[in-house]
Amino acid sequence: MTDKNLSYFQRVVEVFVSFLLLGFTSFGGPTAHLGYFNQTFIKRKQWASETQYAQWVALSQIVPGPGSSQVGFALGYHRAGLLGAIAAFIAFTLPSFVVMVLVAQFGNHWQGNVFFDSVVHALKLLAVVVVADACISMWRSFCQSKIMAGLALFSAAFIILSPSGFASLAVLLIAVLLGFLATSSIVPTASESLPKIRFAWCFFAVAVVGFIVSFFLDSGLSGLFAGFYRAGALVFGGGHVVLPMLSTFVPTPESDLLLGYAAAQAVPGPMFAMASFLGASVTPEGGNVWLWAGVATLAVFSSGLLLMLSAQAAWQRLSHHVRFRSAVASLNAAVVGILLAALYYPIGTSSLLGWVDVIIVGLGLAWLIYKRPSIFVLIMVFIVVGLFRSY
Repeated sequence: MTDKNLSYFQRVVEVFVSFLLLGFTSFGGPTAHLGYFNQTFIKRKQWASETQYAQWVALSQIVPGPGSSQVGFALGYHRAGLLGAIAAFIAFTLPSFVVMVLVAQFGNHWQGNVFFDSVVHALKLLAVVVVADACISMWRSFCQSKIMAGLALFSAAFIILSPSGFASLAVLLIAVLLGFLATSSIVPTASESLPKIRFAWCFFAVAVVGFIVSFFLDSGLSGLFAGFYRAGALVFGGGHVVLPMLSTFVPTPESDLLLGYAAAQAVPGPMFAMASFLGASVTPEGGNVWLWAGVATLAVFSSGLLLMLSAQAAWQRLSHHVRFRSAVASLNAAVVGILLAALYYPIGTSSLLGWVDVIIVGLGLAWLIYKRPSIFVLIMVFIVVGLFRSY
């Protein structure tokens, strides 16, 4: 059956299954997820173009919320409408949600196991390979001029050298300014359209009303939802920034915050899934731990996903302006710089622990570039490598 002959229901199922597989295997954090999405949905499945994908990535960096999940949400919407977006979110988040709740209930007995640690480390090396491949691909697409290449390198250097958690947002603002001022030098072309969002103003209104109402809820499940909703609404820069926000808005012991953060880095899927752990941890005696974890998880993701849809609609309306297209071209180059910076830190620095790791990554990258194996094959090979190294 050809792609065009798929029914709407089949597309929704396709989105769910594709994201569920990634939800089980996407180790490495938010930027690594962008690499997995690029490899799976842009290069292999060809659901969208590199240009459209770069626009979603840029939007996810500007709009507060869980960056990689927002991109996944947009991809699901592009493929199968609102149900596709919801299917993408649920499927990608479900595995980490289940694991984090189980960790909260039964403790970290898996930590210290040599086989588990070796496999996790091997999958982190795979994340380096996937992100490096995404950097190369997007560099070729968006850094063809000296101006764009320079902007990408500047963005990477600025983020690496800046101690601020808002460095990514800063370089995107600089890129927008450059795009508006240097239109004639950049010579932008019309960007490919993103899908139109129906009732986008409703999504924005719900996000804003939810934020306002959250300040009037302070107890029980409604209070739990309110705290996690406010935290998710004010996170710029991806999953790693959610920790200080949660410590501000959610009354949780510091030991639980740090344990949840550590567990979220050890499991596949979105970093925001640490909300699942914390929701389970604060469940009162006699309460349903899965319900509390579910409410916390839904709350921390909600505003970011709603804002992604409304921001995409505004982006679409502006796309016919020449100066806006110039700004988009600059944003694309800045996104490449953001990925390059993340490839160095935290992905590279936390994964490449010796020359053997560097050799494995080099061989894996060459294999991916020249042979284009599927993500599933890559994952299986790296798991075998991890098990082999554990002996």
